[in-house]
Amino acid sequence: MAPAEQDALAAREQLFHERVRECIICALLFASLYVLCHFIITHFKKHTDFTAVHDDEDAAVNRIALGLCTFTLAVALGAVLLLPFSIISNEVLLSFPQNYYIQWLNGSLIHGLWNLVFLFSNLSLVFLMPFAYFFTESEGFAGSKKGIMARVYETSVVLLLLTLLVLGMVWVASAIVGNDAASRQSLYDLWEYYLPYLYSCISLFGVLLLLLCTPFGLSTMFTVTGKLLVKPRLLEDLDEQLSCTRLEEAAVSRRISSGKASCWLNLNVELLREQFFTIRSKRRKLELRHRASPWQRNLGYPLAMLGLLALTGISVLVVCFHVLELLLDDAAMPRGIQDASLGQVSFSIFGSFGAALQVVLIFYLMVSSVVGFYSSPLFTRLLPERQDTPLTKIIGNCVSLLVLSSALPVFSRTLGITRFDLLGDFGRFNWLGNFYIVFLYNMGFAGLTTLCLVKKVSWAVQAELIRAFGEDGDIGTGAGGGEGCPCPWLSRSPSAQVCTSCRCP
Repeated sequence: MAPAEQDALAAREQLFHERVRECIICALLFASLYVLCHFIITHFKKHTDFTAVHDDEDAAVNRIALGLCTFTLAVALGAVLLLPFSIISNEVLLSFPQNYYIQWLNGSLIHGLWNLVFLFSNLSLVFLMPFAYFFTESEGFAGSKKGIMARVYETSVVLLLLTLLVLGMVWVASAIVGNDAASRQSLYDLWEYYLPYLYSCISLFGVLLLLLCTPFGLSTMFTVTGKLLVKPRLLEDLDEQLSCTRLEEAAVSRRISSGKASCWLNLNVELLREQFFTIRSKRRKLELRHRASPWQRNLGYPLAMLGLLALTGISVLVVCFHVLELLLDDAAMPRGIQDASLGQVSFSIFGSFGAALQVVLIFYLMVSSVVGFYSSPLFTRLLPERQDTPLTKIIGNCVSLLVLSSALPVFSRTLGITRFDLLGDFGRFNWLGNFYIVFLYNMGFAGLTTLCLVKKVSWAVQAELIRAFGEDGDIGTGAGGGEGCPCPWLSRSPSAQVCTSCRCP
């Protein structure tokens, strides 16, 4: 064999081994995410939906749908980790360019991960999640033999009709937007035009949803963190809260034991039991917080608040600086590339520290968007409950999280949080090249975030002033709602002689 043929054979063999290695790495990464998402969904799912006590067929259908939900949630988690993993990989290759043990970390692997996340996101949003929902709701065609296959046939027909409806709507919208000959010719290309255009619309919806949820979540993060951490004694009197909760628990316990709901009104004993268990759970949480160490009480809460304030301020400053860049430099516009050249230059002017800050900001904005999404009045009903979340709500949560997470790379690049350009089909969205959309999006994010923070601070100051001047004096402070009232934690109505909550005298 000639030396040239041997070199060509060695190159093809090396390329084959690289492809196999990339497939193994991608499979291991996705398997790890799938196992993690399986434990997460198992923590929230309603176990009665998956037992075969009443109907073995329904339980099997629910298990299949749960597997599809786990796959979708794994794709959503992969979309969240996509951009941070790419940034960290670039910095690792810059720091150790000749290290033998990180040769597997290359541009081909990163580009393949971006393509896989894009493909699985389309597959989950367009086919898997609609199939899972219709599969759980199907019963089979009338007159057909009952079973899982009958449900599969009905779900497939309904999904086919829905696909034709969606494709028809996209066809009409495309024909209206682009009326030239090239646009009409591209309407007949399903894979190269329809699906990217459909995903572009979904991504635009996800980016707009992030624009609304993230500023609201940034302001809500302070409240959520305050509930999770123990505040200093100057800001929170746990002794008073614990005393009131113990009195409340004792009063409800006496009612249950005496068999009298009230001296005026007989209430349901089961309702009182549920109230008792809720109060006892609240009391146990307060006791755990009361046993917190002085370091955790006096140092943890201030540091957490300062950290949130610093991250929020840095995010707003980065976006404001990016607005100025958009006005002065066309290179600040988000764009897509087809070749991931990693390990050549850092994507931050501050080097590795700036790259680490970008990763922290991306995760912080994602967590804030999820908090804002579940805290908004429109989506608060989707909030999952531990061991009591029905399957339809799990499907809704998976779809919502996938829409938010798949738009995160475009969201971060549009706001200028990172300079890492969008790889693969993520950079093919039509609206990314529109200067006015990108500029108004940055201005809207900065304005909404500032407005939410100012509103949050003003409300907190107003509440403290009202409490300081005693304008909420009609609220019980632990001394009792009145003489003879067994509910010392409740308030009395000024015009009535009964307690406003339990109606006891």
